[in-house]
Amino acid sequence: QLVESGGGLVQAGGSLRLSCAASGHTFSDYRMGWFRQAPGKERELVAAINWSGGTTNYPDSVKGRFTISRDNAKNTVYLQMNTLQPEDTAVYYCAATSSYYYTDRRNDYDYWGQGTQVTVSS
Repeated sequence: QLVESGGGLVQAGGSLRLSCAASGHTFSDYRMGWFRQAPGKERELVAAINWSGGTTNYPDSVKGRFTISRDNAKNTVYLQMNTLQPEDTAVYYCAATSSYYYTDRRNDYDYWGQGTQVTVSS
């Protein structure tokens, strides 16, 4: 089970930190990702992290503004989002994959949280 928290309303240029608490499986066995889905758009990966936290991946749209991290002792993955823009408005989901390799494909992720809304006002 994955449970996100930390979403909310923020002004453009502001920051938010999302958390995702995992339970029910061995957390460190899974690569983790954060996806987002805006109304009328496809769900897209915005950050991914490997088992140890030593390797991260981001699309160009968020690189330099978003940072993913994990604490395996707390079974939690985080997404620090800085310099938020209105186009970052979306529902954000955390997800877990047993894939050995990095993947940005939604269908490769095995478990999903319920999502948390992030709204950035201009």
